[in-house]
Order: sequence, then structure tokens, then C-alpha cells
Amino acid sequence: MLAGKNLPNVLTMSRIFAVLVFVVIASVAHTDAIADPRTVLILRFIAVVLALLAGLTDLLDGYLARRYHWISDFGALMDPLADKIFVTGTMLMAVEYRIIPAWIAIAVLFREFMVTGLRTLAAKKQIVISADRWGKLKTALQMTMLGIAGIAWALDGGTEYLRTAKWFGVRIWYVWLAFMIGIVLVTLLSGLGYFLRFRKLLFPRKEV
Repeated sequence: MLAGKNLPNVLTMSRIFAVLVFVVIASVAHTDAIADPRTVLILRFIAVVLALLAGLTDLLDGYLARRYHWISDFGALMDPLADKIFVTGTMLMAVEYRIIPAWIAIAVLFREFMVTGLRTLAAKKQIVISADRWGKLKTALQMTMLGIAGIAWALDGGTEYLRTAKWFGVRIWYVWLAFMIGIVLVTLLSGLGYFLRFRKLLFPRKEV
């Protein structure tokens, strides 16, 4: 039973490790570092699989913690941190390979760290800010975006196909950019919703 209670924490730490390995592999998986294109392709797919597995552990450890009440102080601290490491690592690599514009990543990370700060403030006052429907939608859309970006990168480095290919006469890059802008709007609005709901934490009323 003790081992079972620690399973969400093990999954959380494995997510952090997987992201770190992903970043290392993704950093060298290009023809400037490795001459053999086939080796580059294999490394890219390994990196994408690691990122996908890391994303799945996020869903699994959260499910186990809620389903069996395997909740600990360690998990409460490390799980949100692991999520931020995952989003930051994958998005920075997408920016590095010009799959996601830098301003998209900055907007998403800005929201993530602002909400983390709000949750930290709430935790000091023994208030738990759980994810609402907008937050869950934001996470699902971000995971979809990162999944598409990862597959595009694994196939051809991400830039050539996304920027030059066309669907029904429309360049895919414009469709991809519109999709990312939509995700940014949902991301920022979901973050704003938390701050509006818990504004009393930031501006407590003075007792008369």
C-alpha cells in the first residue's frame, strides 16, 4: 500500500526526468550535429515519444491521486513544478526549431507562472485552487498543440512542411498560426478567470 501511495510521486519525478532527457536529445537531433539523416530521424522520434509519455504521466498521476486519495505534501509541491518544467522545456525546443513563434511561448509561460504564483499565495492561506473547465480546456489544447508540433518536427524538422505545404490552397502555416493564437486566447482568459475569482487574495479588504 505504501508503494502504491508513492506511485503518483514516482510518476511526477519520471516526468521531470523524461523532459530533461527530451531536451538533451532534441538539442542534438539535427543534421548540423549529426551527419546521418536517419539517425537524426530516429532521435527525433525518441524525443517525441518521451515527451508524449511525460504528458501521459501528468494525466495518470493526477487520476491516481484523486481516485485513491494518494495525496502528499511532496506531490502537491512537485506536480505543478513538473508541469511547468514540461511546458517550458517542450515549448522552448519548439521555438528553437521555429515551429512555435517565441511570442506564443512567452504568452503561455507568462500565464503559467502567474497562476502558479497565485496558487502559492492561496496555499499559504490554506486555499486550494483547483483546475476549472477553462483550465482543463487550456491544458488539452496545449497538449494538442505540442503533439502536432512534435510530430511535424520529427518528420522534417517542423519548418519546411508547416511553412510551405498547403491544404485546399491555404498555406498550413496560417492555419497553424490561427490555431496557436486561439490557444493563447484560451490560455490567457483561463488565467484571468483565476485572478478574478480569487482577487480577494491579492486585494484583501481591510477590517474596520
